[in-house]
Amino acid sequence: MLPNIGFPGLILILIIALVVFGPKKLPEIGRAFGETLKEFKRSTNDLRDEIMDDKEKK
Repeated sequence: MLPNIGFPGLILILIIALVVFGPKKLPEIGRAFGETLKEFKRSTNDLRDEIMDDKEKK
């Protein structure tokens, strides 16, 4: 579904987010979302590394 959004859809989503949350809150939300994605990526990489280490030990 996400690859079908396109540039106009992305602009529309950003405009709606700006109206709903306001210009002061939007950067905070974006920063929190980025931090969450970074933590999720790090956690999945750690889990993958643990699984690969366990496979190598067997």
